[in-house]
Parts: sequence; C-alpha cells; structure tokens
Amino acid sequence: MGSDLPLDWLISVDDHILEPPNLWVDRVAAKDRDRAPHMETHDGIEMWVYDGKKFPTVGLAAVAGKTKEEFSTDPLPYSEMRPGCYDSKARLDDMDQAGILASLCFPTITRFCGQLFYEASDQTFGFECLQHYNDWIVEEWCGAAPGRYIPLMLIPLWDPHLAAKEMERMAAKGVTAFAFTENAEPLGLPTIHDPDRYWDPVFAAANDLEMVASIHVGSSSQVPKIASDSPFMANLTWGAIRTSGCMLSFIFSGVFHRFPKLKVALSEGEIGWIPYFLERAEQVLDKQKYWVMRGQTFMDHAATDVNLDDIDVRATFRDHMFGCFIHDEHGIASLDEIGVDNVMCETDYPHSDSTWPDCIGNVRGQIEHLPADVQYKLLRGNAETLYRFTPAEPPVLAGI
Repeated sequence: MGSDLPLDWLISVDDHILEPPNLWVDRVAAKDRDRAPHMETHDGIEMWVYDGKKFPTVGLAAVAGKTKEEFSTDPLPYSEMRPGCYDSKARLDDMDQAGILASLCFPTITRFCGQLFYEASDQTFGFECLQHYNDWIVEEWCGAAPGRYIPLMLIPLWDPHLAAKEMERMAAKGVTAFAFTENAEPLGLPTIHDPDRYWDPVFAAANDLEMVASIHVGSSSQVPKIASDSPFMANLTWGAIRTSGCMLSFIFSGVFHRFPKLKVALSEGEIGWIPYFLERAEQVLDKQKYWVMRGQTFMDHAATDVNLDDIDVRATFRDHMFGCFIHDEHGIASLDEIGVDNVMCETDYPHSDSTWPDCIGNVRGQIEHLPADVQYKLLRGNAETLYRFTPAEPPVLAGI
C-alpha cells in the first residue's frame, strides 16, 4: 500500500463517557426513577445516587479543555464540563478538532466493566439498569452519529449465562465489543483460571459472536501499590503491571485453546512492556514447565490443568491480544517484536492522560517514520478489522 493512504484521522479505542444525568431516569418506569442511578445535589455537590450510595464526579475524569495546572480531584459539576464529556453530538466537534474519526468509549459511573450493578443489593433491577445502558449506548450515544462511535456493551458479571444472552441480544444490534475485567478476583468473582469454568459461557458467546473483550486498566477496581506508603506518582507509573498481569494470565490460562476466535484488547495499558513480558514468559515456560506438568507445586502454587506443551507464547499473543497506546515511544520502537497488527491507538478523552486536542499530532509524531501502511494500521486499520467497524467518511472541516 502506498503513501496515498489517509493518515490524518485516527480511531481511538479508549475514550470515556460521563453519562448524562437523564440516562436512566428517562428509561426506567416512573416508580423506579428514585432507585435508578440519578443525580442529586448534597451540600452543594452534584452526586450520582444509586443503591443508597453517593458518587461525586472526580474532576480528573473530565479535564478536556483545562490546562495541566488546572487538573483537580475535586468534585466537578456537569455545568463546568465541556459538553463533549456527556453529549455525543457535542463531542463530534472535539473529535473533529483532534483528528478522531471514531471512538470506543468506556463508561464512568458504572465503572469500567459494570461493577456498579454487580455490587447492587438488587441485581435483578441492576440488570435492568445495565440493559438500559446497553440500549442507550447503541440507540442514543452511537445512534446520534453513525460511523463515529464503536458501541461497547456491559455484561452482568454475576451471571455468565445471563451475560451470554445479553451479548447475543446486543450482537443483534451490531455490537462487537463487551467490557471485561482485568482481574476478577478483587471483585470477589472467580478468575479466568477457575476449574469450574465460571467464565466459559461469556467466552463461548464472545467466540461465537466474534465479540472483543475490551479490558480497561483499573477494571479490577484496584490501584496497585508498590508498598502501603509508596507515593501516588510511583504507584501510577507502575500501573501497567495490571495490564501485563492480565495479558500473562490469558496466555497461560488455556482459554484461547478452548475458544480459538476470542480476542482481547488491553486498553490504556500502553505497549512498551509487552516485548519484555513475552520474552520472560518464554523463558519461564522453557525452564519450568516440566515439573509443573508433573503436578508438583512450589509454596502451594503452580498446579495447572493446562497442557503447557500446547502454549506458544508469541503466537498466542499474536492471534488473540491487542495492545493500545496513548504515548509510548519505547513501544513504537519495539513494534517488530510486538507485531504491527496487534497495536491500536487511543486518546483517553476526556481523562487526565488524554492528548486532546492534538490527538492526531501526538500519534503521528510517534509513528511518522514508519511505512505508510503501518501508520494506517496503527491509526485506524487494526481497529476497523478487530471491531469489524466501518467508520463514516471523514468530515470536511472548515478552511480545509
């Protein structure tokens, strides 16, 4: 492919929605409006209220339009946010300005994979609210601008069989991605290594429907700490340890052998660490697999029912897993080891890691030395293929 490829637009596979306050109250029965997620003001602070709990919006979740010096963790009312934070039509202007052709968006108040409804005291009503979110994301958020948004659905984490049915329902609406957790154990759920195969109905549905498991860093509801008193800056820098752990768990889980069409996208984890951990995984597999496969354990650990002889670390990653980057020059320099077909870009709008408003400039600055066909894959081609997504034609901007 030549240099005539369009390289002035990207598809971001990790952005965020600040849910509009009327999302659920407009959809539930009138009698349920007070118990669905809704907005109230307490002591002058705007808060989401649900299931007896109150959740103010943290300022770091909606910094678009602010300078770094203005970033704050203080609660932020919707009146002080850019409309693009919560309005998909208004966001189009911000996307056009930043060179974002299309966007896959994770939720906020529900948390990254729907933990809010899993933790609810009434999970039957929680599932109803989850379905309302799924319908809203397709009908209103994405429906407002066809071809500009990739819909991402939530699943009921507490019932994998119900989750599979919901995935079938949403696949019929054109959804090709569902939010999943990087580590279910901190949520109080079985892991992907569960001998009873707790998650198999979800993975089977994803396999059959060709629906991507989109996994956002932090979807285990944990912020890792190096030590109990280690500085926040150190802990946040170390945060990709969650994403690398998720990658390694899947590689050694045997899940991909049972479900060979399953794909996993690792959002907001960056990519520079991938070559090291793939290399280290190969070393561990080569040196340690024999005694593990004999059934021996070390410190009550290592037992597995997975045939380690069947695992090809790099092939497993290449065939099933995708890394995502905001700004990672070390990772771009390692593309030959990661694989140019396994990397996508993201902008994290409107969070504090976002590169908005110069998103396309940021990505192009990292990849402009690469061949045009590789640039195209990283900017949008890989996302289009993975999510089976056809974007709208790029808008014609004033003055261009």
